[in-house]
Amino acid sequence: MEFVMGGASGMGAVLFTNPFDVIKTRLQLQGELKAKGKYIVHYKGFFHAFYAVARAEGILALHKGLVPALWYQLCLNGLRLGGYDWANRRGWTKNKAGEISTPKRIVVAAFAGCAGSCAASPFYLVKTHLQSQAADSVAVGYQHQHAGSASALRKIYQEGGVVGLWRGVMSSLPRICVGSVSQILTFEMCKEYLGKYEVFSERPLLNTFTSSMTGGIAITLFMTPFDVVMTRLYNQGTDAEGRGLLYRGVTDCFIKMWKTEGIRGYFKGFMPNYIRLGPHTVLCFVFWDELRDFQRNLMNRQPINSNAESAKS
Repeated sequence: MEFVMGGASGMGAVLFTNPFDVIKTRLQLQGELKAKGKYIVHYKGFFHAFYAVARAEGILALHKGLVPALWYQLCLNGLRLGGYDWANRRGWTKNKAGEISTPKRIVVAAFAGCAGSCAASPFYLVKTHLQSQAADSVAVGYQHQHAGSASALRKIYQEGGVVGLWRGVMSSLPRICVGSVSQILTFEMCKEYLGKYEVFSERPLLNTFTSSMTGGIAITLFMTPFDVVMTRLYNQGTDAEGRGLLYRGVTDCFIKMWKTEGIRGYFKGFMPNYIRLGPHTVLCFVFWDELRDFQRNLMNRQPINSNAESAKS
């Protein structure tokens, strides 16, 4: 159940936040490996990007990649949140005295995040390809020209085999480690701290909301540079041997971006990333908390019902 609840929480959140993800992807790919002023600016900012996409491709284009995004959230957060909750319930995040251990929390959150990211990588690959795919007038980055999610998976498999489906997965590991640890740790610690105050202890939903927003800020600050690199590596085209046309790997991408785009390049799409991650974190953790509370209440009622039935008989 921990894995089902974690996956369902992420899927519920992405239904609302996918348009922000589309805009974030476009902004991160705009001006790829080009200095400022050396490329055509199709998207002049966060709000203009929404207008430009809707005008050139229609309003439904803001939900491009939704299907693989749902599968990605199911696999990622099923293992990430579900795995963390599973380990937490078994005391793996506590020390010998039974107290919460921050180092153990970090290890569990990082490991669960990496497992989820590896399992979900093919869906992130397809999601990125579809979200970057645009009309010629607003196209940025490499254009893969997929007809849909199923055809994209089939085409990638035919061109690169099973290995091709996990292309770029190594770039997802530092991103998810930093993101998972900062998000889960900030959320859990903030929730515990605020729970000491009456206004939050009596209003658990308010506590979850506030803690989630704090987690959203933390994850955006720490994860955005890795997120930009991951988007670039997943979206780049490949040659006949499956090698990237622009980057050889994570380190090569960081170096080339620094030389051509400077430090600002690492924070492209920061605003839509936060506007996406903030609500996504809130919705994901609110759904997660509510589902866990529902499960606990359901499990607590079961013995009572069974005892009552025994007494009647």
